[in-house]
Amino acid sequence: MKKSRGRTGRKRRRKHLQGFMDGVNCSHKLEYIKLKKWLKDRGFEDHNLRPAEFKDTGRGLMTTKALQVRALIISLPEKCLLTTGTVLSSCLGEYIMKWKPPVSPLIALCTFLITEKHAGEKSPWKPYLDVLPETYTCPVCLEHDVVSLLPKPLRKKAQEQKTTVHELYMSSKAFFSSLQPLFSENIGTIFNYSALEWAWCSINTRTIYMKHSQRECFSLEPDVYALAPYLDLLNHSPNVQVKAAFNEQTRSYEIQTNSQCKKYEEVFICYGPHDNQRLLLEYGFIAVDNPHSSVYVSSDILLKYFPPRDKQRNAKLSILKDHNFLENLTFGWDGPSWRLLTALKLLSLGADEFTCWRRTLLGDVISARNEQQTLNITAKICSFLIEETQHALLQISQLKRNKENLRKHLALVEALRLEDLKILQKSAEILCSLNMAT
Repeated sequence: MKKSRGRTGRKRRRKHLQGFMDGVNCSHKLEYIKLKKWLKDRGFEDHNLRPAEFKDTGRGLMTTKALQVRALIISLPEKCLLTTGTVLSSCLGEYIMKWKPPVSPLIALCTFLITEKHAGEKSPWKPYLDVLPETYTCPVCLEHDVVSLLPKPLRKKAQEQKTTVHELYMSSKAFFSSLQPLFSENIGTIFNYSALEWAWCSINTRTIYMKHSQRECFSLEPDVYALAPYLDLLNHSPNVQVKAAFNEQTRSYEIQTNSQCKKYEEVFICYGPHDNQRLLLEYGFIAVDNPHSSVYVSSDILLKYFPPRDKQRNAKLSILKDHNFLENLTFGWDGPSWRLLTALKLLSLGADEFTCWRRTLLGDVISARNEQQTLNITAKICSFLIEETQHALLQISQLKRNKENLRKHLALVEALRLEDLKILQKSAEILCSLNMAT
């Protein structure tokens, strides 16, 4: 009997440890102890969430009790939020108020983060700044060698992001110079490009949406940002639903879950139904087996398989452009999208069928020949994208061997490309079945 009781005890202990296997509790670490104390001084109380390291998602928050549907995950008092109001009540306020033309709310927040980080121990926001990432993996931070391995539509957006941040820096240099009286060091060494890039990424990847009334001291860009310490440790999952908003009664930002969560599991929130290209562009990560993921087909690939001698080619392209059918053409887990097939059906119209283009856009079947040609061309495009993805994966594995310093960023692009490959292979199977059916 004794023996059996001991075995049950071991089993129970093993089961208890199992709960921690996915997430390693980090609440004993000094930076989190300081952050929790800092938040408590500002009125934040929390007994259920613990900072933890997770195998798949990295740093996140685990719950110490099971959460039911409609449970309040977190309620963060207004005093804990970092907004443009916080910036204006700091030493930067008077400089922002008198600067013309007015700076944007985004630049005000970037300037505040850079200033407080530079202040180090003297900053009242130090406990929060200490848990912010030192580096980010958004495309703006990726080297050219890594960006060139992204799928073409995302590569274009990555380059646009780099341009945006660079232009933001150049256009803010004069304003930064006006802050020189606040610092003993040369302003150029504090507000350099890498400092702005870090601040921009911190805001772009971590802010919650919170509308603020328009102030004259800011430009007309919407003032909708708030940094939310501790709350921003919650990771994204496409498979959960939450309700998040600022509660005017409690003066707190609150998140309610619409999904259940077991004890000691990671608590997730959802940033929205984003595909992996959007997640990588905006937040610097991808979600594995993301149901919203898509592989985008650029218009030049679309035209690759149509004869240039088609007399109606230009007219067809104009129609597609006018009806917004050259963007967001995708392959997903359920095969080619309706938009992609519709664009290809229109391009496949014979000379005698061209007058039916309006019916094509409405989804009507024009002819068996048109249907068959559309499927054939869709399959060719899918096959081309599979080859292109496999080629990119080969380049990534070679680069990983040669460039140790890029391994982390390359692994991210590799994960995106592998997910794309799975989607395209699934689409190829679906197209094969459709071809056999027709």
